[in-house]
Amino acid sequence: MKRRLFLQFYVTIIVSLVLVVAAAGLMWRVAQNTSPARSAFDFAGELAGTVLPPASAPAEEQRAALERFAKTFKTDLALYNASRNLIASAGQSLPPPADWTDNDGPMHSRGGHVWTITLPDGRALVMRGPRRPPRWHPALGLVGFLGAIAAAVAIGAYPIVRRLTHRLERLQQGVESLGTGDLSTRVTVEGSDEVAALAQSFNRSAERIEDLVKAHRMLLANASHELRTPLSRIRLGVELLQHGPDAGRQAAISQDIAELDQLVDEILLSSRLDAIETLDHKESIDLLGLAAEECARYPGCRLDGQPVSVEGDPRLIRRLIRNLLENAMRHGKPPVHMEVQADNNRAVIVVADHGAGIPAAERDAVFEPFYRASTRQYAEGTSSSGTGLGLSLVRLIARRHGGEAAYETTGETGSQFRVTLIRKKTAA
Repeated sequence: MKRRLFLQFYVTIIVSLVLVVAAAGLMWRVAQNTSPARSAFDFAGELAGTVLPPASAPAEEQRAALERFAKTFKTDLALYNASRNLIASAGQSLPPPADWTDNDGPMHSRGGHVWTITLPDGRALVMRGPRRPPRWHPALGLVGFLGAIAAAVAIGAYPIVRRLTHRLERLQQGVESLGTGDLSTRVTVEGSDEVAALAQSFNRSAERIEDLVKAHRMLLANASHELRTPLSRIRLGVELLQHGPDAGRQAAISQDIAELDQLVDEILLSSRLDAIETLDHKESIDLLGLAAEECARYPGCRLDGQPVSVEGDPRLIRRLIRNLLENAMRHGKPPVHMEVQADNNRAVIVVADHGAGIPAAERDAVFEPFYRASTRQYAEGTSSSGTGLGLSLVRLIARRHGGEAAYETTGETGSQFRVTLIRKKTAA
C-alpha cells in the first residue's frame, strides 16, 4: 500500500502534540500533588481541626479563634458550617465552597489560589495564602510552555524530516550526475511514498534517455557507413561519364541516387519514430484494402483475409506492409503469401515466403537497425542489397500503433512474420 507523504508529516505532528500534552498533564498533576503549598495547606487544615473550637461553640468564640489563626499564618480565612453558611471570616472576603467544588482542593480566583478543606465535623474552611509579588511575569511562563511544545515537536519530527531530505538529496545528486552526461546514473528507491515514486520515474526517464542516446549514436554510426557506399558509387560513375556518355552508367547512377534517397528517408523516419510516443495523425484504415494495393505491386504475391479496420497513420501502415513484402521478395523465395485476420480486438498481418528461413539465434536480432544476417541465403534472381532498416521500421510502426512484430517458425522452410495492431473500436 502506498504511504502518502503528507500523512507521515501529519501523523508525526499529531503524535508529537499528544505526547507534549500528556507530559504536560502528568507534570501538572505531579506538581499539584507534591507542591510545598499543598503540603502547607494540608498541614494547616489538620491544625485548624484541632485549634478551632467545635461546631457547637458560639459564633463569637469561633470568630476570635479564626482571627488568631489567620494572624498567625498571615492568610485570609473563612469558616462555613455544614450547610455552607458563613460562620466567621478573617482578612479579605473569600468565595463560598459551593462556588468552587464539592471536594477539597485548590481553585484559582482573582486574588490567588483558594483552598477548601472540609473539617471532620462537616464545617468547611476556605483559605487563601499570603500575597507575594511574582518572581517573573506570567507571560514568561506561557512563552516557556510554548517553547517546550515547539522543542518536543521539533525533536519528534526530526527523524522523519531528515530521512525525507536525505532521500531528496540523493535524488538531486542523481539529477546533477545525469545532467553532466553520466547516462548510467540511477537512484536507490526507498519506501512507497511520493519520493519513491519520483525516484522510480527518474530511473525510468534516465533509462529511456540512455536508450535513445545509444540508439541515435548507433544510427549515426551505421548511417555514415551506409551512406558512404552509394556516394562512392555515384562519384565513380560521374568520373566515368566524363570520358563519354554511357546509358548503363547513367542508369546505375540513377539507381544509386534512389537507394541513397530511400536510405535517408528511412533514417529520418526511424529517428522520428524513436522520438515520439504517440501518433500525431490517426484515421480509420481498411487494412485488407491497403494490403491488396501493396500486394498488387509484387508478382507472385498472394493475399487472403477478411476486412479489418484499424486506426492509425495510413502512410506508416503502408510503409509497414511494403517493408514486409520487400523483405520477403528480397531475402526469401516466391511465392509470397500475405494474410489479414481479425483476432478479438487485434488485427493480424502475416507475411510468409518459401526461402531458407532465419537461424534461431538471429530471429530477434533482425529487428535491430542496420542488422544483416550473416548466413542468410537469398533467392535466385533477387538482390541482396538493403539498408537493414526495413524490419526495424516494421517493429517501430507496429508499436506506435499499440501492436508488435515478431518472427514465427512454421516447422517448414521459409520465413513468416506476424504483426499485430489494435483494431478500431466500433460503436456499440
